[in-house]
Amino acid sequence: MPPLSKTQAQEIEEYDYFVIGGGSGGLASARRASSYGAKVGLVEATPKLGGTCVNVGCVPKSTFDLELARLYTADIADNLRKAAAYGFGKGEEGIAMAKDFNWTELKHKRDAYIHRLNGIYESNLVKDKVDYHEGFGSFVDKNTLQIETLQGEKYTVRAKKFAIAVGGRPTIPSDDEIPGASYGINSDGFFDIEEQPKRVAVVGAGYISVELAGVFNTLGTETHLIIRKDQVLRTFDPMLSEVLVPYMEKTGMNVHKNSNVKKVEKTSSGSLLVHVDALEKPLEVDVLLWAIGRHANTDRLNLDKVGVKSDKKGDILVDDYQVTDTPNIFAIGDVAGKALLTPVAIAAGRRLSNRLFGPEKYKNDKLSYENIPSVVFSHPTIGSVGLSEPEAKEKFGEDNVKIYKTSFRAMSFAMLDEDHKQPTAYKLICTGPEEKVVGLHIIGEGSDEILQGFGVAVKMGATKDDFDSCVAIHPTSAEELVTLR
Repeated sequence: MPPLSKTQAQEIEEYDYFVIGGGSGGLASARRASSYGAKVGLVEATPKLGGTCVNVGCVPKSTFDLELARLYTADIADNLRKAAAYGFGKGEEGIAMAKDFNWTELKHKRDAYIHRLNGIYESNLVKDKVDYHEGFGSFVDKNTLQIETLQGEKYTVRAKKFAIAVGGRPTIPSDDEIPGASYGINSDGFFDIEEQPKRVAVVGAGYISVELAGVFNTLGTETHLIIRKDQVLRTFDPMLSEVLVPYMEKTGMNVHKNSNVKKVEKTSSGSLLVHVDALEKPLEVDVLLWAIGRHANTDRLNLDKVGVKSDKKGDILVDDYQVTDTPNIFAIGDVAGKALLTPVAIAAGRRLSNRLFGPEKYKNDKLSYENIPSVVFSHPTIGSVGLSEPEAKEKFGEDNVKIYKTSFRAMSFAMLDEDHKQPTAYKLICTGPEEKVVGLHIIGEGSDEILQGFGVAVKMGATKDDFDSCVAIHPTSAEELVTLR
């Protein structure tokens, strides 16, 4: 069903709840509110419902990395290379198959899959009786929103309550900051690349840059990762980067540490010359990808008109219940600047609707932002929940923190040469006489799947004794977490 027309929209007197943004958090909140009988509308500024995760984030990225039924492109390439060690053909055959990867074919299949998802989201809104509007929303007053359609028409909607769920977008330096920076693409542009580039430079040290650089490298592209300091993932426990970076370099990725891009030039052949302060010669690449952070999509909302405040980064300020400085306006998801993860936005959106429109038992429902598990789909994968070692020592004092850790090679690599074995390292961070587990950090094959269950344990306040009392499942990597000494 297409979005409401201007004529249809003007027939609606007032909504109980109106959501600005059709990403995962906004959709979840709108549908949950409607399920309680509220009159709900939603506006999305692009022709595609689903937001960053569905259209240019976790779902399409996963097609290139860790996707459906564990048939993941980059993982398959890894497995093809090691197949001979397990008696499947000859090593050269697996390597040849890995090199024969067809980027363009997969991209087109992935685009079709995402298009189907967009349609499913639209159908879900119809099924759940949520009015779907298409266009940019901007506040007129605290109960009125002006919508400008993609065709330039304007109309207003009224609502008792609004939720801002507009998400964020990748940041790229201006050409004034770095001459030629606009020759590069951002992480959204990754999914528009029609053919696999032979050479690529990725700038940034966060999880997006690490994941995308890992995809390029594993699929055979000459990959340069440019980071300002000497480690990646600096908001995670240091152990993870200390294990990951050497392995990235070992597998052929060029990691340029303590480096900054100073200038970008385009050659007559179309390639880019990336001038880096720590290198004598510029890097010549086919694609330059900036992954240096994100900022909130609040430019056109007219937040000043309704008294909604934001911090210096542009993230909307909210309390523990997602309430802004204007009591009938709420903010959820990335735009609120906390734990920028799709499941977090969904959980916050649903809990907000539970509290606003649900039964009495939900009158104080809210999302706790403590001990939220997160995963980095690097090679190898990373899982993390709770405090890092530096954070724990700062909070509880160094003498009150005990660290348990181990490192090993997963059994699936037993038949491989040492050079081709992925590392695995686990760390438990405990505090107090009862040794409560306040942090768990793992890197190695399967860490993405392992973390979910252990995330429950940490959230429930498990102690080291609780871990020790669990009988190990052998032979697995995860058993190491319940046998640490």
